[in-house]
Amino acid sequence: MMKTTVNPEYIPRHLATKLQEALTDTPVVCLLGPRQCGKSTLVRHLEPDRTYINLDDRNYLEVARRDPEGFIDNLPERVAIDEIQRAPELTLAIKRSVDAKRHPGRFLLTGSANLLQLPRLADSLAGRMECLYLHPLTEAEKQHSPGRFLDLWLEKKLDTSLPASGTSRASELPGRLVAGGYPEAFFRQPVRARSWQQQYLHSIIERDIHDIATIRGAIDVQRLLEYLSHQTASLMNIAAIANALGYARPTIERYLGVLEKLFLIRQLPAWHSNRGKRLVKTPKIHICDSGLAATLSNLRAEQWIPQRKRFGHLLESFVVQQIIAMGGWCEKDLRFHYYRDKDQVEVDLIIEADGTVWGIEVKAAATLEARDGRGLMRLADVAGTSFHGGLILYDGDAVLPIEPKRHIFAVPFGKLWEL
Repeated sequence: MMKTTVNPEYIPRHLATKLQEALTDTPVVCLLGPRQCGKSTLVRHLEPDRTYINLDDRNYLEVARRDPEGFIDNLPERVAIDEIQRAPELTLAIKRSVDAKRHPGRFLLTGSANLLQLPRLADSLAGRMECLYLHPLTEAEKQHSPGRFLDLWLEKKLDTSLPASGTSRASELPGRLVAGGYPEAFFRQPVRARSWQQQYLHSIIERDIHDIATIRGAIDVQRLLEYLSHQTASLMNIAAIANALGYARPTIERYLGVLEKLFLIRQLPAWHSNRGKRLVKTPKIHICDSGLAATLSNLRAEQWIPQRKRFGHLLESFVVQQIIAMGGWCEKDLRFHYYRDKDQVEVDLIIEADGTVWGIEVKAAATLEARDGRGLMRLADVAGTSFHGGLILYDGDAVLPIEPKRHIFAVPFGKLWEL
């Protein structure tokens, strides 16, 4: 066992406040997120005196699997256990220990697989554990900004009367998209960052998959992920994927589940309303990190102009990731969807918050056309009085009114990381 140390390159994480709050009243707190997104660094920075155990260490892992109760009984009062998904046997022992001594903040767990999708782990600690999700770095965190964009918008306090600062330009967006949010990539030059991303993906496919599923051919999962990188922000079509890759539909569904558990992809569900009988109900697929998606699809920043359509899909996934990550530290209980109807009118991201509906459209262009607000207008009609506002995020430099009475505005991308 070892005491924690602080990373000199640590970037403050906006989720830290929620994590601290959970540790004050919950016996088991689990911080979930993709490997290398900064979970261990956050834990060590937040509680440097807490004893830290990493189950990637073979010595700890073997003991934990062989004698889980003895392993837990010999731990200090307050401990952090990293990569808990590697030893699911520990959860019953943690449950027994917590039931015998139910003090807040006893166990701080981290996991690189979604425990809520692994019933054996989640059910063992039901009622005793709070799960928080840490995403790769948001652009606001990279800029050391407060990260208040989503809160301000949902509170209708976003300043729509003044032009933006002008920092969001076409030349800036492609660099942000291909960089992604993993800290190790962020601290490297672009060429070295891409090399790290390639090694990261290889490591995940070859090692971490086996912690949560029995997969014979990891290379098949790699092929699926590469295929999906070209389909990010598109409607899920499992039949087409199975046909393109030559696998059976059940195999594709199983592999998709594995990639989702590892936080590499996201299936964004369609939004439904009793009024919207003609809505499309198929989920959209998103590669969670735009940097990994760019590496998988061999898309580079200098291709921004000739590959604008591909960048448009990448940009949509990027915005979805930024907003969902912000939702993790937002005080409201949020649910995320997209909208599409049979007329192919679409809104890229819908947020439901306390009975209200909000919409976001993503436009790669620096100028807007009259039809760009059509999706938000349709959503407002379908949602009725539940609709509280809409944004068109675009690559311009000014806030523009689209339909002020319905609280619909065009806002530069820069606002995502300036506020």
